[in-house]
Amino acid sequence: MRAEEGVQLAEAVDHPYSRVIAYWAVGFLALRQGDLSQAIHALERARNLAQETHIQLAVPWVAAPLGAAYVLAGRSADALPLLERAIEQAIEMRFMMFHALRLVWLGEAYLLASRLDEAYTQAQRALEFSQLHQERGHAAYALRLLGEIAATHTSAEDEQAEAHYGQALALAKDLGMRPLQAHCHRGLGILYAKVGQAEQAHNELATAIELYQSMDMTFWLPKTEAALVLVEAR
Repeated sequence: MRAEEGVQLAEAVDHPYSRVIAYWAVGFLALRQGDLSQAIHALERARNLAQETHIQLAVPWVAAPLGAAYVLAGRSADALPLLERAIEQAIEMRFMMFHALRLVWLGEAYLLASRLDEAYTQAQRALEFSQLHQERGHAAYALRLLGEIAATHTSAEDEQAEAHYGQALALAKDLGMRPLQAHCHRGLGILYAKVGQAEQAHNELATAIELYQSMDMTFWLPKTEAALVLVEAR
């Protein structure tokens, strides 16, 4: 794997900045694949090294995906202060690369903590920022988060959730963002199961499973497969 090769090269020359970036690359890839133990290990190494060597610009860069990994691990108490501080630091340094994605990750942390209004605020901010700066990929992540938030509300929000998922999925397909496509199909499948549309739920969940398997994204497979079993049992 190229990211692992980067770590070996960076460690061989013992160049702190290169090591931070190499650890970040390994951690970010692991985060996308759902390998949380590797993601957290690599990103914690990157954050600690950036702090120890005073590479200030890299601190929010690596702390934010670490917070996102904590979210997936169910560690909202760890994720929230880390993400909030990472966003504050990035704004203070005017380091706006990945800003929309950091807002999405903070919104996901608020969602995990059942702070829905704050989750919505961050998702909306992420969408507005990404649209303003023509960051279509980040806009897709923001739209998917808006779908997740709407899906947790009452049935009155179901159509809005479907619309957000659909918009995110269309962008993800257009941009070739297959991991996000899988997440959108899973979200739609769970939503359709909730409203009693069994055929649509089956199709979306089966598509999500196929995508997850093809990319070795096994973290999301058990819950998605369990949702499909429930749909088929009805």
